[in-house]
Amino acid sequence: MVIRRTLLPGQSGTKKLLREYGERLICVRYRYDEARNVRVTTVELVVEEIPWERQPLKIPKHKIVHVKVAYHEKELKERVKAVGAKWNYNLRTWDVAYGQAEALGILDRVVE
Repeated sequence: MVIRRTLLPGQSGTKKLLREYGERLICVRYRYDEARNVRVTTVELVVEEIPWERQPLKIPKHKIVHVKVAYHEKELKERVKAVGAKWNYNLRTWDVAYGQAEALGILDRVVE
């Protein structure tokens, strides 16, 4: 079957289904079965909602991350250099192992 249209709730072609399923309706799809010459209407519904907490990223301690340190933060710059960070001239950041950045408490300064 080929999907020709996917409609969001409230668009033309979804009103009747929106009345039937309410806020549980995610989308309506019109599929065409060329072998049988029929159009099939399908719906995507929410069937369960449960609380979910995002798991923290598992970044290896040895992975190099880029850390921003302002020019006037001389003390922090010295601490970063002391753990073996290297200056990245192109990005204007310090390249340091994730584990070291975590130990220094500067993960909030990590940039992409």
